[in-house]
Amino acid sequence: MLLVAVGCAGWAFAAHGGRWSVRLDILTHFIPVIMAAAVVTVIYAFFTEPPFAKWALIGFGGTGVVLAGLLLVPEYLAPRARAEAATPVPGQIKLIQFNAWRENKDHETTVRWLLAQNADIIVMEEADVIGPLLMRRSNYHTNCNGCSVMIFSKTPPLDLDVPVPGDQRVRPPIARATYRDAHGEFTVVGTHYVWPIYGGWQQEQGRVIARLLQKLPKERLILTGDFNSTPWSFSRRREDTIFGLERRTRGLFSWPARDFPPGIAKPPFPILPIDHVYAGPGWRTVKVERGPRLGSDHYPVVITLAPSA
Repeated sequence: MLLVAVGCAGWAFAAHGGRWSVRLDILTHFIPVIMAAAVVTVIYAFFTEPPFAKWALIGFGGTGVVLAGLLLVPEYLAPRARAEAATPVPGQIKLIQFNAWRENKDHETTVRWLLAQNADIIVMEEADVIGPLLMRRSNYHTNCNGCSVMIFSKTPPLDLDVPVPGDQRVRPPIARATYRDAHGEFTVVGTHYVWPIYGGWQQEQGRVIARLLQKLPKERLILTGDFNSTPWSFSRRREDTIFGLERRTRGLFSWPARDFPPGIAKPPFPILPIDHVYAGPGWRTVKVERGPRLGSDHYPVVITLAPSA
């Protein structure tokens, strides 16, 4: 237990180096697990008799809790968009963000759930398998058939162009669709980042998305996707700033929904929030919730947005 306490304190301390190092920033993603382990060591200390062991556990474990808390707490204290009333608001939309997973074998359950939600917009990553099935079973309009990122909508899109300059090898999969409702036009962008373990690749993808967003009106813009990045990472915090949009999924855990590690164990609950939805000031948040465990390794995210007054 003392080794666990020392490890937690060391991990949390090193994670703060993510301010300057993209490699150390990888450590920040698992901070909830580190904090939980550190709390266990502090609790264990009160059942330990030798004074040295007791205070060593409290010291190292407590340090881990404090350092981890400094990364986690800002996510839950940050100001949010004020929620609308629980009653339906004219012009509100229901959007589902979902990484459907290329290895998804439970096609029927997944498609049936998506259809039952009657969502206005579905943004799907790794849509190669589930996307074409959903197209055949529904009347949704879409930007592409069999693309990696697909946007499904009840309303036909006005425009689907994605004007993103730069190196195509760096650019993440991107889908964009513009719609018109009673309040005017609004644009939805979906994307899928790489894992954060590949040096600065993920950070470069964030800069590509930021350049795209600069070309689009921000007022009613919606950005969603599998960012493979947690809210307490310094990379995500920087993008929260440069995107110029408010992230509406505050600490909503969405991964994993399958065995982790693969073939070993199925966690009873998700441990990382890596699926996010951003929206401009022209949208008010009505409700954000996590969907059920389906055939994917991600839980779906369901969000309801209403036009601002």
